[in-house]
Amino acid sequence: MRILLVEDDRMIGEAVRDSLRAEAYVVDWMQNGSGVDAALAAGHVDLVLLDLGLPGVDGLQILRRLRARPAPEGATPVIVITARDAIESRIAGLDAGADDYLVKPFDVDELAARIRSALRRSSGRAAPDIVLGGVRIRPATREVERDGAPVLLSAREYAIVEALAARPGAILSRAQLEERMYGWGDEVESNAVEVHIHAVRKKLGTDFIRNVRGVGYFVPKPEGA
Repeated sequence: MRILLVEDDRMIGEAVRDSLRAEAYVVDWMQNGSGVDAALAAGHVDLVLLDLGLPGVDGLQILRRLRARPAPEGATPVIVITARDAIESRIAGLDAGADDYLVKPFDVDELAARIRSALRRSSGRAAPDIVLGGVRIRPATREVERDGAPVLLSAREYAIVEALAARPGAILSRAQLEERMYGWGDEVESNAVEVHIHAVRKKLGTDFIRNVRGVGYFVPKPEGA
């Protein structure tokens, strides 16, 4: 999952970025709001963490502009993270389109739980786990099981599995999967997607991830879904 963090405080930004990367999220960090529109238009973003007190452009203005955009960018989940704790500020943020509102200082574990909740809602999934045949994916802990036995996946293998499993039957191209695997400034290896998918198939079954030649990859929908 790819998260856009918009936070001008360096200490908070570094702490949030490092904590979420340790949980296998891809995190792109901006310290002002002027480039948010371009960042959303340039590539896939699963969720935005948005400070309100940003230099140059107020976070509420950014949020309102985002919600005025057409889907899919305009429907991107947004969690406000801010020092503005007055009830009026919370109401304004939620009414402007925020999916959640978290006041600083906050616990990074609580933030991670709120991120998981927002991502579940955005995908239309109520249950905390994803179950596809004999494979169970636990986003809360980044754990994967096959037929009840734990399976160890690398961070990038997990990123591919979660991206595809979140929408069974939907085809993601190689470029779309790369967006889930790499952050800004990361060097993208030419055959990384193919290498990681090969490793996933060895661990979760050769038919777990299928491909449509020249189009992309998908996880089949469970029978009866």
